[in-house]
Amino acid sequence: VGEDSAVFDIGDQKISSWVYFTGILGAVLFALNFVWIDPDTGYGKAFVDSVAGLTESHEVVMLILIFIFAAVHSGMATLRDPGEKLIGERAYRVLFAGISLPLAVSTIVYFINHRYDGVQLWEVQSVPGVHQLVWISSFISFLFLYPSTFNLLEVAAVDKPKMHLWETGIMRITRHPQMVGQVIWCLAHMLWVGNSVMVAASFGLIGHHLFGVWNGDRRLASRHGEAFDLVKSRTSIVPFAAILDGRQKLPKGYYKEFIRLPYLTITMLTLGAYLAHPLMQAASFGLHW
Repeated sequence: VGEDSAVFDIGDQKISSWVYFTGILGAVLFALNFVWIDPDTGYGKAFVDSVAGLTESHEVVMLILIFIFAAVHSGMATLRDPGEKLIGERAYRVLFAGISLPLAVSTIVYFINHRYDGVQLWEVQSVPGVHQLVWISSFISFLFLYPSTFNLLEVAAVDKPKMHLWETGIMRITRHPQMVGQVIWCLAHMLWVGNSVMVAASFGLIGHHLFGVWNGDRRLASRHGEAFDLVKSRTSIVPFAAILDGRQKLPKGYYKEFIRLPYLTITMLTLGAYLAHPLMQAASFGLHW
């Protein structure tokens, strides 16, 4: 009933589409830098400063930034159906990204700059095996976190964006992989950092994604009706629950559903992000948010 996820057929790709994608990506990054990030022209610092001016607590500021992003992101997702009818799928995707992306950047930069502030609650970084556990958990979390990258051309609105009803690959493990990935990432980083700012950030992020579980199911039910009910009956929110109770029957050669280019791309980007941690930290520190 649902769609086969992470399918990528090189024969179906058009060079022109990827040229457009590259151009759009470059234009978005340029606009994001000019309008939001650049201290001389952007409004990002003013936005963060206005939120930080509400309280001296870095924990509360972190929660406010997450709440603002969550309210806008989930609110616009909720309004997607009427919004697309009003201005079209591509225009709504551009509007959605244009508002959500700067807020996400502000939240991430503030987190990086203040992640070691607050009250230290525990310290286990020197405990043997903890670094390896955190690294492996974080790597696994990204395999869950980004099922939306199954079609980058839709993300950039080169292809017409759709509300997909995926049913293969990681969806057999959990119907809400992004929530599961966020929980794993937060637990791993809470263990490693161990302070009140990290706990506040994790509380906000997990809360947002738990709301997204309810809101996502509601939106899929509204869009797909009985088809979603069938997929829901064969999948679970809790990882592996549908497999263990027999509702999800894994096909022969199930592992092949993961040997696909989008999963390989996510793996490479995850490793790249880990290696780029020093660069991301330096860039964030330079903004003084």
